[in-house]
Amino acid sequence: MTPQLKYRKHKFDEGEPLSPWREKIHEVIFEADTFAGKSFDVALIITIFISVLAVMLDSVKVISVQYGSLLLAAEWAFTILFTIEYILRLISVRKPLQYAKSFYGVVDLLSIIPTYLTLIIVDAKYFLIIRILRVLRIFRIFKLANYMGEASLMMNALRNSGTKISVFLYTVLMSVVVFGSLVYVIEGPENGFSSIPTSVYWAIVTLTTVGYGDISPQTPVGQFLASCIMILGYGLIAVPTGIYSAEITREVMKKKDVTNNACPACAYEGHDKDAEFCKKCGTKL
Repeated sequence: MTPQLKYRKHKFDEGEPLSPWREKIHEVIFEADTFAGKSFDVALIITIFISVLAVMLDSVKVISVQYGSLLLAAEWAFTILFTIEYILRLISVRKPLQYAKSFYGVVDLLSIIPTYLTLIIVDAKYFLIIRILRVLRIFRIFKLANYMGEASLMMNALRNSGTKISVFLYTVLMSVVVFGSLVYVIEGPENGFSSIPTSVYWAIVTLTTVGYGDISPQTPVGQFLASCIMILGYGLIAVPTGIYSAEITREVMKKKDVTNNACPACAYEGHDKDAEFCKKCGTKL
């Protein structure tokens, strides 16, 4: 056996097999194609929605004053539930650290840490920080992405189209700088275009067809330039949409050949249907 094959065999075999009770937990939490898995996902989605709603209601002063203690109790109940869920996720994979460092692992952690931190930061001068930590609980809404079948598809399409969209945004940035500079020269401070940055702001607002109306060209040449920018803005809307749509189409075609079963070691999904090993960590599926 060559050194390379030995390395690959060692990589694939790393990680102890899950015990039966850990396998059962893994099946319930990560496998959505079973009755238990679907029931768990539905219950967790409902819990996430209710917990985020509680955070929002707590920010309303009238409701907070009247039902503050009830919302606080609900918050701790949700935090404990999500903490148990997070621990079970770490227990039910062969490589807990791998999952903890993943996107969903970080989101899971961010959804529970703020509540515990409010126990430590109690000084009055840190009140603003506590409010920020309370708002961070809204990260729970991102946990929903793990239970929406098309979320990963859209994220992959966005990731794959990132370079093309970046070039497009760079072109737009150059355009608004040029248009802003031109309108600054044409209109001048007497018509509200007091500086090039202000004129670039107007160009962005005009190009995106938002049109706040706080600044507007007064001269015929300036109005003609504004009309050209508005028409160009409608054309630019279609460019990133077309790029993203094309990538989504490619991802849909690829998804037909993949399965949603999660890796027992790192919980990665999206393997080919005939895959024997995880494409991320190399664990045998």
